[in-house]
Amino acid sequence: MALISQIRKNSWILVVMIALGLGGFILMDMTAGQQSLFGGSQFTVGNVEGEKLDWNKFSQVDQVIYGNSGAEVYSRRENLWNFFVEDILISRESEGNGLGIGKPELLDLQFGDNNMQNISPVIQARFGDPMTGMINMQLLSQYKASIQNNTLTDPGIRSFWAQQEKEIIKDRLQTKLTFMVEKGMYTPSWMAEMSNRDLNQRMDFAYVKVPLDELDNTEVSVSDSDFKAYLQENKAVYTIKEERRSIAYVNFPVVPTAADSAAIRGRLAELAAEFESAENDSLFLLNNLGTLDPVFYKKDELGVALADNLFDLPAGSVYGPYREGNAYKIAKLLDKQVLPDSVKSRHILIRASTPVEFESAEKLLDSLTVLIERGVESFDSLAAKFGTDGTAQLGGDLGYVTQGMMVQPFNDLIFQEAVPGKLYQVNTQFGRHLVEVTGRRFIDNEPSVRVGIVSQSIVPSDETQNAAYDKVLAFVGQNRDLAALQAAVDNDPGLSLENVFGLRENDFEVDGLDAGGSSRNIVRWAFGASEGDVSAEIYSFQDPVDFYDNRYVVVALVDVQSSGLPDLAGIRAEIEPLVINKKKAELLAEKIAGMDMAGIASAYNVAVDTAFSVAFSQSFVSGIGSEPKVVATAFSLSNGQTSGAVVGDSGVFKLMMINKTSMDGVDPNIPQIRQQVSALNRGQVYSGLIEGIKRSAKIKDYRFKFY
Repeated sequence: MALISQIRKNSWILVVMIALGLGGFILMDMTAGQQSLFGGSQFTVGNVEGEKLDWNKFSQVDQVIYGNSGAEVYSRRENLWNFFVEDILISRESEGNGLGIGKPELLDLQFGDNNMQNISPVIQARFGDPMTGMINMQLLSQYKASIQNNTLTDPGIRSFWAQQEKEIIKDRLQTKLTFMVEKGMYTPSWMAEMSNRDLNQRMDFAYVKVPLDELDNTEVSVSDSDFKAYLQENKAVYTIKEERRSIAYVNFPVVPTAADSAAIRGRLAELAAEFESAENDSLFLLNNLGTLDPVFYKKDELGVALADNLFDLPAGSVYGPYREGNAYKIAKLLDKQVLPDSVKSRHILIRASTPVEFESAEKLLDSLTVLIERGVESFDSLAAKFGTDGTAQLGGDLGYVTQGMMVQPFNDLIFQEAVPGKLYQVNTQFGRHLVEVTGRRFIDNEPSVRVGIVSQSIVPSDETQNAAYDKVLAFVGQNRDLAALQAAVDNDPGLSLENVFGLRENDFEVDGLDAGGSSRNIVRWAFGASEGDVSAEIYSFQDPVDFYDNRYVVVALVDVQSSGLPDLAGIRAEIEPLVINKKKAELLAEKIAGMDMAGIASAYNVAVDTAFSVAFSQSFVSGIGSEPKVVATAFSLSNGQTSGAVVGDSGVFKLMMINKTSMDGVDPNIPQIRQQVSALNRGQVYSGLIEGIKRSAKIKDYRFKFY
């Protein structure tokens, strides 16, 4: 009644709300299907050659493919965007060239042909065993039967499989396009001869190098004309197709105090007494986020702190707290045994991957166990009949192995539990095994220990994090523009201003910072800010392991770079070191122009050295580095000829040709060389083709509107 009374007293509010609601419905109806200010409809995440990509579809596929993956969200969306773009472009190119995928071919790509061949790389990646590389054909067969019999009712799996089919088709069409382009490629004789010369003609030359740091930065002066000239000379590198923004940020690390470290050590010290008296070690470790490693370790396999202290304690003792890396730990000695250094065993493997298959395998192995134990059949004869791996014809013999050579369940069984001569069963990722240990070797008779460990990372407390945040908050309040931020950093030797150039609107990575939500939010802010602004928001970054705020970041917008060649003001800081180096190189080249190599070596206290057996196609030369101008100049010289000053990337060089081999005449291996060059070029088609198609396509990217 009280609520109704309030509404009656303020009925004008209700009238206004109804009017606004009706107006909203009218506006929604008027704007439905209309273009937004960004050039697409309100739910268009992209436009590829006139084909719109709907945000709802994009996000649905994201959930279908990645919903339970745990992959970093922005990285997976980047992958998904690339798939959609490439799928549209490849479909169009394929249709225009008469390429397609028939139903029989699609079935083979998903489930294999009669010879279990021709399976798509998409299926191989998703249904392949990471240990063996083998495809789980049994699971694929189950999916195939469910699809063909229309018994695949789970809507999530149906959606996943439908999207997977699209990925398979896209991959196959891209492969067909690649093959088509490869078949059209030809290497003429002159190109083969040139490639042969570039690869095989060799030269030895002497050189002297004057490093650029022979001159201090203060010894050269640069003007705006120098910067503009550099940009013009390198406009292919610096011309941009889309607007970019450059930022600067101040990083404030959050580190634990001495009090934080002492408190963590104190908590573990209290926990150590409870651990020692605990009756159920597994439960204690589970409740305290500890680790119970089933493996037994020898002394030299443990850290120094444990190795020097734990082995002298009786079983059940707790050692610690002790520091290891960035954590305090306590360790309980759970067991101590003398284990064999190597074990010989044999097994019968029945492959299984589903609960039903494991149950069936267990029943079969139970029957085989009875036959062996009653003496009706021998182990090796049954291994030959029923074993499904390469040891079957060896009677299942695995030979001698040391700790860690087998997968863990199998390793733990034969080293820690199995008694020689008795039969055991164990499950691994390969299936179910019937196992018998047939031999053990003891070499040094050193004891091994099994330990349970509780570890706590040394991290900042909430109070420390809050104090750090308050400090940064005050810093932001006092420095509200870029000039003030720069002055504050200049006055504090503990701070530095990090520059990041050329951010694009959909970027989610910022150099020097972790990729993800906070970096993405920095980019989103930058594209809504004005030059010189400092963000009022403090961006926090979490430790990826312990999930505390390990740094706070204050960001300023330095520059807005429109498409085309950037303004000098915005790119000056980025190219200034390069322009200075260019001026240094020009000055050094003038100084050494009239000097011989011995004079240069003496004047600059450098050595005359020799490069041997250098090929024109060589990208890196020992002692010189990656200096394409030096290699190109050297090949232009004749035997005994000396070059002028050669301006390289790391210094200024002078060269003298010692010996250059002759490549006169036609090499009789030109046909073979032609094949090699063609193979090399064809190998670059798969990745280069799709990138070339993308560059020539009209693609509008509106992802920044949504995330």
